[in-house]
Amino acid sequence: MSAKFALRDALWLTILLLIGFHIAEAQQPTKVIPIGYLTGESLSANVARTESFRQGLRELGYVEGKNTVIEWRYAEGKLDRLPALAAELVSLKVNVIVTGAPAATRAAKAATSTISIIMTNDPDPVANGFVASLARPGGNITGLSTFAPELGGKRLKILREVVPKLSRVTVLGTSTNPGYAQVISEIELAAKAFGVKLQYLDVLDSKDVETAFRAVSKGWGDAVLTLNSPILASQRTQIVEFAVKNRLPAIYHSSEYVEGGGLMFYGVNLLDLNRRAATYVDKILSGAKPAGIPVEQPTKFEFVINLKTAKQIDLTIPPNVLARADRVIR
Repeated sequence: MSAKFALRDALWLTILLLIGFHIAEAQQPTKVIPIGYLTGESLSANVARTESFRQGLRELGYVEGKNTVIEWRYAEGKLDRLPALAAELVSLKVNVIVTGAPAATRAAKAATSTISIIMTNDPDPVANGFVASLARPGGNITGLSTFAPELGGKRLKILREVVPKLSRVTVLGTSTNPGYAQVISEIELAAKAFGVKLQYLDVLDSKDVETAFRAVSKGWGDAVLTLNSPILASQRTQIVEFAVKNRLPAIYHSSEYVEGGGLMFYGVNLLDLNRRAATYVDKILSGAKPAGIPVEQPTKFEFVINLKTAKQIDLTIPPNVLARADRVIR
């Protein structure tokens, strides 16, 4: 055989081997990465946030059902279910657990010290004992913080601008929720400065919402201010409908209330935090350890007004307040 034919045959053999290698590689099954998502809220109350998280994953190349599977666990407002749901995720051997609120983070922390936990939002992860510091978490938990207790006072200020004769405000919250005391302290400082009296209604269970409604119905408050609580979130539709029916100006802790017919929202953009949580998941799946990934503090705030609701309750939003809104629902 001539050198020319030998060289040609060698080239063909090399090409065939390369083709075979690529075919075999293409036939290898795609590795599916299991991710856990734990929240104290209901599925219906959490749709926008979970979709933002999915969007963040897609932007990074993680497609649910293709190269990742997300195990969703919702406590439906019954926080005592969280420990069992966290244990389920651990038993499924997920690569990472994403938590929707402090109560879910606490349950996940108790369930595992080895699986990485990503917080989508937490009012004070250091005070809650989740991380050693924001710069160096030091354990198996990191993520995003909503540490901004002054927001409660700012919401009260907005209510006072919208309702000039404001004298009494009903505050709906859950006293067992992490960060509650500090938020209340900030609201009280603002209330004292404005000469506004506060009535606190502690919602510890979903059935307490009805009791709170009855208390407000007695005509005590001129307006309503809500605090972050998965229990309130599970009753979001009822709370919004009650405020509108009773023509009560209300400012909420989440934009989802306003999108569902509530009057106003001012605070941290939680949808953005859920989208950004995906970047933490990506870092963990790429080999980084949560102990060394700094906790991110909020930088994006949003003011949303629903003018349709304002009209329903016969309330005129002052032009200077309306001009400050990032988003107006008409």
